[in-house]
Amino acid sequence: MRGGFFKENFWSTDITSTLGYDTLLLHMNNGRKNCKEFEDFLKERASIEEKYGKDLVNLTKKKPCGQTEMNTLKRALDVFKQQIDNIGQSHIQLAQSLREEAKRMEEFRERQKVERKKTEATMEAIHKQRRDQYKRTMDSKKLYEQRCREKDEAELNVSRCNKNTMNQKQQDKIYAKLAHSKVTAEDADKTYQQNINLLDKVREDWQREHISACVFFETQECDRINYYRNAVWTHANQLSQQCVSTDVMCEEVRRALEGCNIEKDIEHFTDGHKTGDKPPAPIPYENFYNNQRNITPVMRRGPLQTPSTVPDDPTYSSVDNFNMYQ
Repeated sequence: MRGGFFKENFWSTDITSTLGYDTLLLHMNNGRKNCKEFEDFLKERASIEEKYGKDLVNLTKKKPCGQTEMNTLKRALDVFKQQIDNIGQSHIQLAQSLREEAKRMEEFRERQKVERKKTEATMEAIHKQRRDQYKRTMDSKKLYEQRCREKDEAELNVSRCNKNTMNQKQQDKIYAKLAHSKVTAEDADKTYQQNINLLDKVREDWQREHISACVFFETQECDRINYYRNAVWTHANQLSQQCVSTDVMCEEVRRALEGCNIEKDIEHFTDGHKTGDKPPAPIPYENFYNNQRNITPVMRRGPLQTPSTVPDDPTYSSVDNFNMYQ
């Protein structure tokens, strides 16, 4: 792995700035959030797979599928239902595998968080030390500059001192003030220089820690990206394996269907449920009167009388002396 991506590119010319570190820390925290998002994705996918698998298993148990079929087709359908159940079970197993992957992602994410805490605590402490020392240095600089101005003013007062117009006491006071200002200016100078040296030491310590933090963050980020990529790769492989397993189970169904023999199934049904090999005979015509003649004599009515009138006659349809139209 090539180094130097982080440690060479996250600085600031402002000695009190934490911009580079803050940028890296934000990126690391975002990476951790991304791992959490994938972890939640796996858990949600596991719930979907589990529900789908259980639905398939319940489907094979509750819903009939050709329950009255016989022989080879019946056996093929039994294989079909069993393989659907197996597919459901495989989805349930996949859900468990996905939850295990999510658990491993969670453990990796938390492990990186714990490892980063030490570096973050060190950087927080060195940032505070640098900030405090910089403030002390700037305060001592202000005091040093103030003491230098006071010394300059005292020297100016001495140069302006007119011995002819001032008594001895006034002259002593001016010279005493000059001497005091020189001492305080020297003390302020020493304090300022000491703080400058301390600040430079703190700056060097901070730079070393910053470089170490950059290297550490870069290493963690490489590990995270690699782990994240492999986790997604594993997930894709799991889904591919699920498809392969499903296809294998479907192939079992296809093989069972290949063994389905239409003629044998027809023969099996015929042999087990046949009702006879002779069709019904034709139903013969039976003359009602012939049957009656064989049983009892039939009294027949004599021939009808011929009408005495023709159809055009008004008295038509009369028999003997009876007329229907009378």
